[in-house]
This record gives sequence, structure tokens and C-alpha cells, in this order.
Amino acid sequence: MAFIDDVSSAIADAMRQHDPVRLSALRMLKAALMNREVERGRALDAAESQQVVASLVKQRRDSIDQFTKGGRQDLADKESAEIRVLETYLPPAVDPAVIDRAVVDAIAETGATSAKDMGRVMKAAMARLAGQSVDGKTVNELVRAKLAGT
Repeated sequence: MAFIDDVSSAIADAMRQHDPVRLSALRMLKAALMNREVERGRALDAAESQQVVASLVKQRRDSIDQFTKGGRQDLADKESAEIRVLETYLPPAVDPAVIDRAVVDAIAETGATSAKDMGRVMKAAMARLAGQSVDGKTVNELVRAKLAGT
């Protein structure tokens, strides 16, 4: 069954269960998936669908930061609830030790010695972590810390 079909059946379930938060998040996900399909001109494969979900989660996290800074905790809570729904469609998060190992290997592979090499290290580290559910911001902070300590 295609990913978008799974989302459609989950929407129907959310309607039956009268779960407005889940229903709203799933409708938004389906719309994003359909928009990406229209952009590509074809059905999305599993990896592309995962990218759409990951980008929606990232958008929600950015929104939470903005809402919290603006004193709108009610909207931040709504975004958090949507993230919990969306994360059920992502693979489990990568173990921090795996991320650390990928960063160390990337630094060794690129021969990085300072913060000037940040871009090359990030590219190599993200390539090592491709296909896994990893937050780029977390990797970025770890690379920055490791290069500062090198």
C-alpha cells in the first residue's frame, strides 16, 4: 500500500474516533504529499515521502520556537501535538552514539581542522547518516563542538 493511502486510511480512522488534532495533522500531511507529487509529476517513493514528513516536523519545531518566544504557549502546544502525530510516520531516531561516530569519521575523512571546514564535514556526516531519521541541527551542533575542540 502506498504511503499516501496509509495516510488516507488514518484520516478516516481519526474522523471515526473524533480526534481533531490527529485529523488536522494528517490532512496537512496528505496535502503536502499530494503537492510534492504534483511538483514531481509522479507518485512519491518511500524515501521522498519520508522527506516530506521530516520537513513538516522541522517546520513545526521552528514554529514552536517562534510561538514560545512570542508568548503563545497554546499554539506551541498545538504544534507539539502535531509533531507527535507526524513522528509516527518517521523511522525511529538515530542513536546519539551513531551520530557521534559519523561525525568523528567525517572529520577524519575530510581532514578538517577548523570551523572553516564545517561545510565539508557536514556534507560527509549527513551522507553517512542518509536514510536515517536524524536532525541536521543536532549534527551541526555536534560538528561545531568537535571542530572547536580539535
